[in-house]
Amino acid sequence: MLGRANPMLPMICGIERVKRETHDTFTFELTPPCDYSFAPGQFNMLYVFGVGEVAISVSGDPSKKEALVHTIRAVGSVTKAICKLKGGGSVGVRGAFGSDWQIDKAVGKDVVLVAGGIGLAPLRPVIYHILANRAEFGRVSVLYGTRTTGDLVFRREIEQWRGRFDLDFEVTVDTASADWRGDVGFVTTLIRKASFDPLETVAMLCGPEIMMRFSIAELKKLGLTSEQIFVSMERNMKCAVGFCGHCQFGPAFVCRDGPVFRLDHLEPLFGKHEI
Repeated sequence: MLGRANPMLPMICGIERVKRETHDTFTFELTPPCDYSFAPGQFNMLYVFGVGEVAISVSGDPSKKEALVHTIRAVGSVTKAICKLKGGGSVGVRGAFGSDWQIDKAVGKDVVLVAGGIGLAPLRPVIYHILANRAEFGRVSVLYGTRTTGDLVFRREIEQWRGRFDLDFEVTVDTASADWRGDVGFVTTLIRKASFDPLETVAMLCGPEIMMRFSIAELKKLGLTSEQIFVSMERNMKCAVGFCGHCQFGPAFVCRDGPVFRLDHLEPLFGKHEI
């Protein structure tokens, strides 16, 4: 939290710059509020005056206090309004809220990050943290899948990460363009080829729920248990403080108890319809 008395009251943050990632996805760099900090996996509520607010995970480097970064896809009324804003504008910010990826649980172990589409954004702070503290972790694999090559985000950084010798970053697309030279297929095909010790691995997943379900199944085939797998369950968050009930998931409220959960804490409900 920002340390404010009222967590429902947004603070006004200026937009420093906007970068287009894809045709409908943009990365916004905001001026953070004073004393702001976040843990990888947490989210903010972004407010557009006269439109409403939306929950968006922080996608920036947790060690850089001078910038507050969010990557946003224009899919609803609020996100479409945000994506029309330019540098020099402003948005309201509440946060940081929610649980984090618990990176400390991965220290001394292999790490597998599985992302689908814009699901790479909530995992990007984990990548920043691991690379800044690389000696603390074993083998690190980032497995990223999108529908098409046009849906790839963070292209410049991905090229840099794929060039490193201490990080295995693999990308696949469901449907390839004529100039694509990489893997084609679902992200689960990358899991089968990744190198890690299933007894000493922590996996973190973020993306469409169906992608996470199949990825979980693949990881379990390779020997991981539910206690080793963490998932981000961003869905229907409206108030961020467990008051409105929109994000209730069985006995949990995603905004208050999540968005990051260890799989065994919600597995009986995971993938069930109408929950």
